[in-house]
Amino acid sequence: MSEITIFIAFVAGVLSFASPCILPLVPAFIAYMSGVSADNLKSKNYNRSAVFLNSLFFVFGFSAVFSILGVLIGTVFSGVAYDFRIWLGRIGGLVVIAFGLYILGFIKIPFLDKEHKIRAKATKYRYLTSFIFGAAFAAGWTPCIGAILGAVLALAIAQPLDASYLLISYSLGLGMPFLLVGLFTGRASELIKNSGNIMKYFNVLAGIFLIMIGFLVFTNQLSAFANLALPAGILSKG
Repeated sequence: MSEITIFIAFVAGVLSFASPCILPLVPAFIAYMSGVSADNLKSKNYNRSAVFLNSLFFVFGFSAVFSILGVLIGTVFSGVAYDFRIWLGRIGGLVVIAFGLYILGFIKIPFLDKEHKIRAKATKYRYLTSFIFGAAFAAGWTPCIGAILGAVLALAIAQPLDASYLLISYSLGLGMPFLLVGLFTGRASELIKNSGNIMKYFNVLAGIFLIMIGFLVFTNQLSAFANLALPAGILSKG
């Protein structure tokens, strides 16, 4: 298992959370799932434990879907021959580069310009509703998160032995900020509201990140990042 690819998947999850079409809606979405009104959210007059638990079940929902997807990818592609895996890596690298160019606005990928999602139905059981919303969120592809998630899936297919770990790591990267918002909803809402100036640089950062990763995957040089600490280790021994 390559630690660097696991870390990359985690960073991709954080970038998905911070995407301009997800981040501004997070506090209101969590408040809606928790049954908290906007006025109570602003006045910080709400049950914090209930909000956090709803956030937790929401994260459980999409983490379960991504984990199952990782197992399926690993099961289908882990038995392929080594030479074929090399070609999977090259194809996967090109796909990741294409997603990066899409985020930067250099190319168009029509199916990412549309929302494809399963409509989740609310139930009288609030935590179950949050779990269902989380699962539906995982099944939804929006123009922002779709490119980043697609890049992680391409990386998982290129490295099927690590597919489960990659999707779990992506879930952690996406889920931890959700839990922090659920834990500090009022304060997080204020920070998110004031993040507009930073968000305008998001596409540039995410696009360059994906292009770099795609190039390294295509050239089979991604593992070189894991060896960056080697010179430091040699010097410390000397």
